Amino acid sequence: MTITADESRTYGYNDLPGLMSLMTGDEKHGPAATSTLDVLWVLYDRVLRVTPERRDDPARDRFLLSKGHGPMAYYAVLAAKGFVPVDWLPGFGSYDSPLGHHPDRVLVPGAEIGSGSLGHGLPIAVGSALGLRAQGLHDPAVWVLIGDAELDEGSNHEAIAFAGPAGLERLHTVVVDNSSASHARPGGIAARFEAAGWSAVTVDGRDHEALHAAFTAPHPGRPHVLVARVEPKNA
Repeated sequence: MTITADESRTYGYNDLPGLMSLMTGDEKHGPAATSTLDVLWVLYDRVLRVTPERRDDPARDRFLLSKGHGPMAYYAVLAAKGFVPVDWLPGFGSYDSPLGHHPDRVLVPGAEIGSGSLGHGLPIAVGSALGLRAQGLHDPAVWVLIGDAELDEGSNHEAIAFAGPAGLERLHTVVVDNSSASHARPGGIAARFEAAGWSAVTVDGRDHEALHAAFTAPHPGRPHVLVARVEPKNA
């Protein structure tokens, strides 16, 4: 499908491949991007309480992209939902484009964090959930998307171990599992979170209905993790 910039039209899920095709050049990290596409779409289309008009509202939900090295799907979804202009997409990664190879919260409308080194997003999400609770803002949810390889990082181990006992009910983590982690854990990814007091579920990362059901499952008093399994990175 050929997509042209038209800010007057509405874009849907079927338009996302065309929007992604506008982003060319080196360092695209295509598999890292496409692995997150369905998770991102279901979140922004059906779950997150944030819009371009509400992106500075203290009561908004927060979405943090920790897996920032493959941002094409993220940029495509932000464009489809009106956060960034579609005509920004062809400039992806160029010198003067706001759409860098890692999202920059100062340059990309709707981006909550600038993501660089893997392993930072979940600790930042824990801090965000704590900060909102300290301010008495108990309604906004904090969502963070990480890759399975990020779980090799010690910073994530500490964040997982802290969040469960802290009872961070408004914290939600999505682990996109494309079998790229170096260190497997006994029992799988979900078991690691459950052992630390999290609510956990594992689903097909391409099944929109299963994703939505898992995203919206109740988990009173506990943080929630959803492991979204997709095709292996090197398949």
